[in-house]
Amino acid sequence: MADEKDMQRELPKEPQPDGASKPAPGSKEGGESPKKGAEAAAPKPTPPAGTVSKPPTTATTAKPTAPTTSKPTPAVKTVAKKKTRLDYRVHTWPHLVRSEFLVAIAALIVLTIWSILVDAPLEDPANPNRTPNPSKAPWYFLGLQEMLVYFDPWIAGVVLPGLIILGLMIIPYVDINPKGNGYYTFKERKFAITVFLFGFLVLWVSLIIVGTFLRGPGWNFFAPWDKWDPHKVAALTNVNLSYKVGIRDDFIASIFGGAVVIGYYLLGVIYYLIMRNRSEVLQKLGVVRYSIVAFLFLTMMALPIKMILRWTLNIKYIWVTPWFNI
Repeated sequence: MADEKDMQRELPKEPQPDGASKPAPGSKEGGESPKKGAEAAAPKPTPPAGTVSKPPTTATTAKPTAPTTSKPTPAVKTVAKKKTRLDYRVHTWPHLVRSEFLVAIAALIVLTIWSILVDAPLEDPANPNRTPNPSKAPWYFLGLQEMLVYFDPWIAGVVLPGLIILGLMIIPYVDINPKGNGYYTFKERKFAITVFLFGFLVLWVSLIIVGTFLRGPGWNFFAPWDKWDPHKVAALTNVNLSYKVGIRDDFIASIFGGAVVIGYYLLGVIYYLIMRNRSEVLQKLGVVRYSIVAFLFLTMMALPIKMILRWTLNIKYIWVTPWFNI
């Protein structure tokens, strides 16, 4: 027994790749039994031809993954956008109805005070043997009657009122506001509100006021401080534009007047050609909608232009033809 122990002490130790000494097989320091050492020393069987040996799998530690945040879907974005738009809206009650109620009360107070201070313009019963001078239409038609001073009846009584109704009907089709209905502030619709106020207050309401209070006998103009004299005679010194510039031939005068009217409407075309690449509004409108808006706007502005020409230069007609006069 003593000799076996001495032999085990004298066995040389095999060098390791990393420089560490490996205990002999069968020793207690190696921690392996002689049987395990024999199994390790035995050659491994080779796999048959045609097979692929799999590499030994090694245990790997799973790396912690970063938490991923899910991106909102388009449906979620749409809902969020709708909620954002709804934040800018207010309920009709009480915000709008309350304001309308207060305005109605104020208008009622003004009308009540006016009716107490100013008598209604009632006259004697109608007498077919005595025509009133002047013969006036109801107050809400006095604007049309006032336009007869500046245009022929077919324009003042048919064309212009028809264009007013047509223009109001097509407003929803030429509107380019992306927010749609419900946004009527001046910030949202500067051009639309400005044009409407000019057409309604400056033109329509002012013509009614002129026809009611400033037109007297013979449909002559009387200042508020003048007395209505039925014997007043106003000299008619109105002339056509072609005669004003020295044209005496009827055919040339007709061509000249047509060129002036067509040139006036061509101003809208010139403006579009100059500003179409600079104005974002014109690009959104497009050619068709811009043409409609420009035609209605220029036609509306023709009324104050004709009135100014009559007051300042005594111009009666701009375009004179054998069939119609403008």
